[in-house]
Amino acid sequence: MAIAAAITLPSTAVSRRSLPSPYEASFSPFRLSSSSFKQSSTLKPIAVRTGKKPGFRVFSSMSIHAPETSSPTSFLDHKESGILHFVKYHGLGNDFILVDNRDSTEPKITPEQAVKLCDRNFGIGADGVIFAMPGTNGTDYTMRIFNSDGSEPEMCGNGVRCFARFIAELENLNGKQSFTVHTGAGLIVPEIQEDGKVRVDMGEPILKASDVPTKIPPNKDQSVVKARLDDLQVDELNLAEIGPKFEHHMVFPARTNTEFVQVFSSSHLKMRVWERGAGATLACGTGACAVVVAAVLEGRTGRAKASRIVFVVSLMVMVSDIASTYFLHFLIFSIRFLQNQSCRVDLPGGPLDIEWREDDNHIYMTGPAEVVFYGSVPL
Repeated sequence: MAIAAAITLPSTAVSRRSLPSPYEASFSPFRLSSSSFKQSSTLKPIAVRTGKKPGFRVFSSMSIHAPETSSPTSFLDHKESGILHFVKYHGLGNDFILVDNRDSTEPKITPEQAVKLCDRNFGIGADGVIFAMPGTNGTDYTMRIFNSDGSEPEMCGNGVRCFARFIAELENLNGKQSFTVHTGAGLIVPEIQEDGKVRVDMGEPILKASDVPTKIPPNKDQSVVKARLDDLQVDELNLAEIGPKFEHHMVFPARTNTEFVQVFSSSHLKMRVWERGAGATLACGTGACAVVVAAVLEGRTGRAKASRIVFVVSLMVMVSDIASTYFLHFLIFSIRFLQNQSCRVDLPGGPLDIEWREDDNHIYMTGPAEVVFYGSVPL
């Protein structure tokens, strides 16, 4: 599979796709095409500034086409044979290639092709490829993902936020939106907030050892809780050396993600992660949820609790009779409210807000998802 991509950078004129400040001083969308290598005497190398690192430039001798008048995602409607149209997103630096796969229940590319596309030197570069597919069992959509090594995880927390923003783009949805998504981990419900962040109902945590799965025998009810490491300095860890030892250990038959956590306070944690199938990444949403659950079980942080305030209002009624009699009537009513006990989890790519609520036992994750660019690649 040759990699020859056409890339469209988003314009700041499109309000729902406005980019972070490093993009804002630049330019309108344009397309870069390397599918043709004909030299031109008038063609000069260009420097394209992308991403959040101001010092990074891509020098290219590729031809530049005039901006298109249609929306950046309109090219996804094109059905050229042998061409894959995609949008690249990132959630706190955890980046994904998003593919519109709503017309089929089978992914448009194979795991082997996904590995090539995710290669950061010879491909597009990503932690995984995500497919937006038709809904299953009454859900609005189905999400599948191939990791950068070709394996298929059940779900991805940062990926599902990118998935939600991608669906909003495809369906031309504005403002606050929510929909149901079928994943290998069960039903997930993302909700796009007014500020553009995505809040995801991640469901209930799985604590039963046999369902994780792990061969470590449970030692606390049906779950596994081992001795913690105190004073862990996560920035000093060599993840490339330590991470694979956990990921491929025999006690984890389906492999595992490994999160290394530093506790600052009951509402503030710091985490680095080695992801199964992707290695060290800048963020992991499911991992952030897992560390908050672990912190609660270890007594390091609290949960979001549903409480009630009871109001008692006394009404005095006077009834004239032989003697004046006073009756006190008490009207009692209650208001249910949620004590917000969210926990901030700092990751290398930025923070996520995580809640593990007591009223429904669900975990809620809130964080950003941003478009990087739109492109096409021959398969």
